[in-house]
Amino acid sequence: MRRDADDITDEADAPGKPPVARVLGQGRDWCVSEYICGAGPGDRAFEERHESFTVAAVVEGVFKYRANTGTALLHSGAFLLGNNGTSFECGHEHSAGDRCIAFHFEPEFFAEMAASAAGSGRFTFPTGMLPALPIGVPWLARIEVRLARGRQLEADEAVSQLAELVIGAVSGVKPSLARLSAIDQRRVTDALHYIEQHATDATSLDQLAAVATMSKYHFLRTFRRIVGMTPYQYLLSIRMRRAAVRLLTSSERISSIAFDAGFGDLSTFNCRFREQFGASPTAFRQRERSRS
Repeated sequence: MRRDADDITDEADAPGKPPVARVLGQGRDWCVSEYICGAGPGDRAFEERHESFTVAAVVEGVFKYRANTGTALLHSGAFLLGNNGTSFECGHEHSAGDRCIAFHFEPEFFAEMAASAAGSGRFTFPTGMLPALPIGVPWLARIEVRLARGRQLEADEAVSQLAELVIGAVSGVKPSLARLSAIDQRRVTDALHYIEQHATDATSLDQLAAVATMSKYHFLRTFRRIVGMTPYQYLLSIRMRRAAVRLLTSSERISSIAFDAGFGDLSTFNCRFREQFGASPTAFRQRERSRS
């Protein structure tokens, strides 16, 4: 069948296929998705819309991003920034394909984080791109691992901290430390007791914030200031300490101790234990018993 030149031109100018999306994890007011786009120079960009505040880390590829904040050439390591309710286009004029890990935040949650990290709950991104940050790469790697593990509390913390990092870097505002009130200290104390009593249970940041009767982000920020670590780090320290005591006071199998302490798999327990004590559970048990 003969194809006219006009037909070929129209096909080249046709909109490309939308990216393939896959949800990696989500909380009550955030969602993380992987987007894989196969568009190339022959595909015309089409208009899309940000349905939430978006921070998308470019993992692979190069593409042009056009939004109400301007035009930017996104590349591996950079962050795409999108404001809620705004339109945008992504084009691949010079290369084909890209992969992004996108973090979507509900407006109220984003406003709360912005109030702390940027000094105003009305903050919106003034630019469409944040260049690659040295600290951003390890954060992104940690988040991908934590989402894969499926532990809600760990993922909640990592996602919130990445958003705080990006908002702070874009705004250039140095966060001020508000004075801690007696009420905040009492509320965090309630959460500390809850974590101790439910250390073997699966816990989310939403649950702990509800116990403390605080908003999720305010709770996370206040907890870090008072305790010196995140709720998940505190939970992990309790589990590790209890497991270490059982290793030294019983002859139980390491797998039984790991599962009873709240770990879903033995490999994670072994890795965490080595990080904490500088030795595997078996080596720790043998070393400490020989010292005794």
